[in-house]
Amino acid sequence: MSAWSWANPRTRALVYQAGLILGVVFVVWFFTSTARANLERQNIASGFGFLQHTAGFGIVQTLIPYTEEASYGRVFFVGLFNTLLVAVVGTVFAVALGFVIGVARLSRNWLVAKFAAVYVETLRNIPLLLQLFFWYFAILRPLPGPRESLTLLPGVFLNNRGVVMPRVEWTSSSLAFVIALAVAIIGAVAIRRWAHKRQLASGQIFPAGRAALGLIIGLPLLVSLIVGAPFHLEPPTLGNFDSVGGWRLLPEFVALTFGLAVYTAAFIAEIVRSGIQSVSRGQSEAAHALGLSTGQTLRLVVIPQALRVIVPPLTSQILNLTKNSSLAVAIAYPDLVSVFAGTVLNQTGQAIEVIAITMGVYLVISLATSLAMNIYNARIAIVER
Repeated sequence: MSAWSWANPRTRALVYQAGLILGVVFVVWFFTSTARANLERQNIASGFGFLQHTAGFGIVQTLIPYTEEASYGRVFFVGLFNTLLVAVVGTVFAVALGFVIGVARLSRNWLVAKFAAVYVETLRNIPLLLQLFFWYFAILRPLPGPRESLTLLPGVFLNNRGVVMPRVEWTSSSLAFVIALAVAIIGAVAIRRWAHKRQLASGQIFPAGRAALGLIIGLPLLVSLIVGAPFHLEPPTLGNFDSVGGWRLLPEFVALTFGLAVYTAAFIAEIVRSGIQSVSRGQSEAAHALGLSTGQTLRLVVIPQALRVIVPPLTSQILNLTKNSSLAVAIAYPDLVSVFAGTVLNQTGQAIEVIAITMGVYLVISLATSLAMNIYNARIAIVER
């Protein structure tokens, strides 16, 4: 049989692959030429030069300096940072709440276990968009105005304009405080590593958590007593229509972050529950036989082994939370999709460029998150001897 005979499987495979490549090239050429023709017919210029043009509109929440005279490129970074803020804060709360609910699902207390089960089955079976509407339109929007604000804590108020809290004003002693805090954190990490090595060598458990917490709190506090307070709080002043001074969390941010966190936590709870149940019961029995308490068994024996099962699906839920944050446009939170893929696209008409940039940003965020979680998963993996 000839090497280039059609009966040769290798020849057929090469022909099929070449045909597939030609098909992909044709499709790309067709869509590119069609898009170019449509843009020329509508007199829409292509390219990314529009990013230098003046935006001309305001944004209610900006983590970086921004004015209406700023460029569309500045709008992109404002929306990006707002998206990252929701993703990071939402992930922290979702993972923490998910772990608590997941452990509660396995509690021997009937009431606690049933409450966790109802939480999971209720929230994960209601569409996320509907939950965001509920938190925003049914809970936060009907709150009283600034004059009748609800007092959550001294100086912290809740009204239909959001959560208002005192602003932190740094003093000249703040540098010493930051240095002391950094030293305390480094010392806490060193203590935990030393305690871990000591436990492996002698089997004795050192209260590294309490020691680290005492160091992180005690050292900066001691420095503050010596050199002075590193900051002071500027309380807000409530007016008839709005508050003056202080920090304010927009109701859109609160509804979006809280909604994403409680929704994603329901899925994370099931991941945690299944991960814990994947650990052999004999591991817990052996730990109890060695004199470990239930809390120590869960923290030192069960959770470290369950993490190898928990982390991969947990990564998917973190990615889902980040991508679901694009629903912010439904409640007018100024995230990347709302201000860039929405307002900027409508003003400039640069649909291809704007959508391509937005898709690229979410792709980069997802790949970076996956890389970080894969590195963490490799570090906690159990090495078989």
